[in-house]
Amino acid sequence: MTARTLDGGYLCGYRLMWTMVMFDLPVDTKERGKAAAKFREFLLDQGFEMSQFSIYLRFCSGREQMETFSRRIEQNLPEFGKVHILAFTDKQYENIIRFTGKARAENRKNPGQLALF
Repeated sequence: MTARTLDGGYLCGYRLMWTMVMFDLPVDTKERGKAAAKFREFLLDQGFEMSQFSIYLRFCSGREQMETFSRRIEQNLPEFGKVHILAFTDKQYENIIRFTGKARAENRKNPGQLALF
């Protein structure tokens, strides 16, 4: 995808980024369950969408925005559990193969609002 930005530059699939957050948080006590729920709500507040139960995705306009979200996540990590942050380009995202049951799902495209630029 190539689109114009507000400053006249171009966005392309090699600069646009996706941030994927994967986590495995313990919920064996009430306190840890609340911490896990709080972290999940934080991700939703930051604009991430749930891809799978413990996997959240967010589209980013570039590496700087991806790094900003990574820092925010780091500042809001729960005390227990594992959290992994992956970053990849929009072109790489288009090549993800998905299945729902045994059926292959269509490839997802990046958010359409970028076409407005």
